[in-house]
Amino acid sequence: MNEAGVIICQDFQSDFTQAVMQCEPDQLYILTDETTNELCLPLLKSIGILADARHIVIGAGDIHKNLDTLSSVWQALSDGGASRHSLLICLGGGMVTDLGGFAASTFKRGIPYINIPTTLLAMVDAAVGGKTAINFNGLKNEIGVFQPAVKVLLDTEFLRTLDAHNFFSGYAEMLKHGLISDYTTLNELLAFDTTVIDYALLKQLVARSVSVKEDIVVQDPHEKGIRKALNLGHTVGHAFESLALSQNRPVLHGYAVAWGLVCELYLSYVSCQFPKDVMRKVIHFIHDNYGCFAFTCDDYETLYGYMKHDKKNTSGIINFTLLNDVGELRLNQTATQSLIYETLDFYRESMGL
Repeated sequence: MNEAGVIICQDFQSDFTQAVMQCEPDQLYILTDETTNELCLPLLKSIGILADARHIVIGAGDIHKNLDTLSSVWQALSDGGASRHSLLICLGGGMVTDLGGFAASTFKRGIPYINIPTTLLAMVDAAVGGKTAINFNGLKNEIGVFQPAVKVLLDTEFLRTLDAHNFFSGYAEMLKHGLISDYTTLNELLAFDTTVIDYALLKQLVARSVSVKEDIVVQDPHEKGIRKALNLGHTVGHAFESLALSQNRPVLHGYAVAWGLVCELYLSYVSCQFPKDVMRKVIHFIHDNYGCFAFTCDDYETLYGYMKHDKKNTSGIINFTLLNDVGELRLNQTATQSLIYETLDFYRESMGL
């Protein structure tokens, strides 16, 4: 499997046109959700190659990342007469690129697709790396395939339409990339002024963050080894996400990852001697910018159950990616139930619950 060509756009219209022409499609389809259809699709209207493209619009939000929505995309492709030589353009956040990529990868056993991520989270995480999925049976990204987009076009100009919550959702994945790479990257991210965003500097940080993920994915496209580094913060984070959904108070993925980082840095400190001062510095940043996900001791058993269902596990044993230090990975780590409960205690104490 070849990894997608990620393009940091300098001239979006030119880069996009060239990417589409290289695919030589017989038909073009553009997939958006209701939000990106309104805010982002107009930015593509002047591109001549899209004059005859067919539009597919789905509901916005993770609640629509399901089998019914997937089926509606398949149906639209089928009704439009799409062939194996047609091209699907996924314009949106992680929900659109995940679901759209899965639809493309399975329709007629696979048609090519291009990702144009419009959120920071999608740019540095969901749209890059070839993971596609939908949620199923109450579990996040339960059904999907590994199949990279033929191209991923990154243009930080789309981020000017982004609200603060969605900005920070993506920034959490960038923090994770900083933690698994080096101190220079991490410290730049912790020092970045998130109140008055410098988009030129942000483009540089995004490019570096994407490079961290690309380097790992190229080495391990199917998550058999080093790619597990990208799971830092996600074992507990996905459990927080699932609990929030079950209680009808959904949270943005990046926020769940940020809160998961608090827990998994503590596990790294206890189990792998991760530096306490660095842990505290990152937790302070998360506390100040992400607030707190509230839960009680009564939720521990449920959270533990969600962790046991995580896709990274083997034979029901919960699997963590931890750190000895910034950039020093410890893959395939486990923790006892009592230590996980201790970690949840630490989270509630350090986050002010």
